[in-house]
Amino acid sequence: MVFYFTGTGNSLYIAKQIEKKPISIPQAIRQGSVEFAADTIGIVAPVYGHEVPAMVKEFLKKSTFHTDYFYMILTYGNRHGGAAKLAKQLCENCGIAVNYINVILMVDNWLPGFDMEEQKRLDKNVEGQLITILSDLKNRKQMIVEVTEKDLAAHQQFLEHMDRMPQDAWQHLLRITTDCVGCGICEKVCPSSSIHLVDWKAKYTPGNCQTCLACVHACPRHAIQLTVPEKNPHARYRNPHISLQEIIQANCRI
Repeated sequence: MVFYFTGTGNSLYIAKQIEKKPISIPQAIRQGSVEFAADTIGIVAPVYGHEVPAMVKEFLKKSTFHTDYFYMILTYGNRHGGAAKLAKQLCENCGIAVNYINVILMVDNWLPGFDMEEQKRLDKNVEGQLITILSDLKNRKQMIVEVTEKDLAAHQQFLEHMDRMPQDAWQHLLRITTDCVGCGICEKVCPSSSIHLVDWKAKYTPGNCQTCLACVHACPRHAIQLTVPEKNPHARYRNPHISLQEIIQANCRI
């Protein structure tokens, strides 16, 4: 049993390499049952600010897992900042005994920091990393990936940066431009129902945004933009192995 959270397909791609039909966390969290039993249970999720998205945290806090082997695979694009240690602490706080946590380097979809065209050209050896992870899971390896002092320093630097920003800064990252034609794709790919069509135009409501940027990357007219500068406002990303329809099936809550 594998659960995943995805914005642009990276974590979904990894989850599908582990199990053919992984379960979307945005869909699972809507269901009444939050008790799951399986021989092995895994979570595949991206890290934002070196931690899993708020919805993944909520899912872990609400759920009860009955399994002999619980693991987490965390996708990241630049530096993970000790994400494994933070994830282990999260699991402990949720009363979850975690056996294995690893990270996997992939394309970074964070538009303020990275040019998607440049990211697409980088070879991050995803398949090579996958071989190791799949072997570890098959053998039920007991491991929490090493966290270095450099990783911890990166996270501390991030926290200090966040302390200088308004607490809800990331909730005001999106803006809808007049280029919107009301196609509704943004509404369907949003895992938190933060975007709805009103009078055939997209309307963003801050408060529960996961900052996954699924809506920005998926908009066919680039009508959803950021309120901060981008490295390349003309470039967008979706994992080449994942279709738009799969993102919609994972995240649509309407």
